[in-house]
Amino acid sequence: MTDAMAGGGSSLLPDDTLQDLRQRLIRISTLFSAEDGHSTVIQTLDARALLDQFSEEVHMTDRLGRLVFANSAAMSRMRTHAPLTLTAENIYCDEAEARFLLEQELMARGTVDEREEVIAEPDGRKVWLFTTRTPLRGDEGQVVGLMVMSRDITERKQHDETRLAYAQTLEMIARGKPLRDILERICLMVQQPLTGICASILLFEEETATLRHGAAPSLPDAYTRIVDGVQIGPRVGSCGTAAWRREAVIVRDIQTDPLWSDFKELAGAFDLRSCWSTPLMGADGAVLGTFALYSQTVREPSEAEIRMTSLASDLAGIAIERARNEQKIRYMAHHDPLTGLPNRALFWPQFSRALAQAARENRKITVAYIDLDNFKQINDGLGHAVGDEVLKVISQRLIESIRSTDLAVRLGGDEFAIVFSNPMQDEAHVLRRLDEIRRLMAAPIEFEGHSIHATSSMGVAFFPKDGTTPEELLARADAAMYEAKAGGRDKLEVAPMTRIVSGRSLLAEACPAE
Repeated sequence: MTDAMAGGGSSLLPDDTLQDLRQRLIRISTLFSAEDGHSTVIQTLDARALLDQFSEEVHMTDRLGRLVFANSAAMSRMRTHAPLTLTAENIYCDEAEARFLLEQELMARGTVDEREEVIAEPDGRKVWLFTTRTPLRGDEGQVVGLMVMSRDITERKQHDETRLAYAQTLEMIARGKPLRDILERICLMVQQPLTGICASILLFEEETATLRHGAAPSLPDAYTRIVDGVQIGPRVGSCGTAAWRREAVIVRDIQTDPLWSDFKELAGAFDLRSCWSTPLMGADGAVLGTFALYSQTVREPSEAEIRMTSLASDLAGIAIERARNEQKIRYMAHHDPLTGLPNRALFWPQFSRALAQAARENRKITVAYIDLDNFKQINDGLGHAVGDEVLKVISQRLIESIRSTDLAVRLGGDEFAIVFSNPMQDEAHVLRRLDEIRRLMAAPIEFEGHSIHATSSMGVAFFPKDGTTPEELLARADAAMYEAKAGGRDKLEVAPMTRIVSGRSLLAEACPAE
């Protein structure tokens, strides 16, 4: 269907009318005053030379939509992209057909059209164009063709999209959205304007000096599972090394760089050829994690990729630090600051859930109420610093003595509680275990030259025999604990059949705790 095509040094025109129009346009565009010293040079330029100097893409079609002229910029895109007009080769291309119908409508109406358009390059890169379509008219005013001028606005559009994504991510952080969702959004924000790039965020776990998976929406799941939990060190790929050095690490070729010597086979299996990692730092200078870009080609990062890395690192650092601060606040609200044990605010709902589950599964629950026998003498005689150390050591002994499914709580002062789930429903076995814990708690504590013995009295109650609510069970265990104190202290007693008054037993009223 295309009878003639011109550009980059050749021009074939189908009729004199369009040629006359082009010549008239050139004469108008080169019309300068005599005082302009460049007018003579400009007037010598022909249409091709003039339009080829435009960075914008310019092409012209006749009334039937056949391409009759294209400047160098337009020809360059046509060599790498779908043709700009309808031909036998692309007649079934939806994009070309839609463009053809639009341009026919504009020529029929004789109107100018301006719009933003997006096209996909063969390499998958998205290109934004601002395109103006202007009807070309003959001597008698009839429309004889169309001039199309396109300007590449990809950089501006990418900047706008990044700015919008940045604002949306900040809003997610401010609204307390899940950290994993925020980190994944940051990775996608970085990848959107870049080509052939996979972003990754790893979170630093200080207790184990390892990097844990944060987000990597485009990396293979198998790869992220393998690197999850990698130990940081001086030669641990890009990310492990960046966290260790506390500085950016750029690896141009994974297969030859010594930092990747232990991991190059892994990376090669997933066709990862280069990796550039930046440590994420907190306001206090602590390492929070790493942000990395992977490429499937051997190269160093471009300026655009470096800019996006800086932007993403700032956002990710803010998100991680805020999430960790919120986690600390939640922890402090539900845990005793001295011993780290759950406090009453966390204990009561956990206790209630344990009872509900035990009722459904027809299991017993054991509750032990513990009170130190001589804590007041330790505090008064050795000072509060020693008393605090005693509480911390005893709490640690409690934690080490119970299972992950059991509950331990500091009720306040020198009072503690333990909740056991008893799938075997063997009360005797549970009582032996609790007595062992009581004896372990009483082992000497060496601190600042003192050998401290802190014994305890323990009262025990069973669900559902001694009660069906947390309040009833704890009151029964409390009553048994006071019976242990009345019986000489440093012992364990099971809940007696004692009448409970206002949550405290009559025995407790007669024998107050120290």
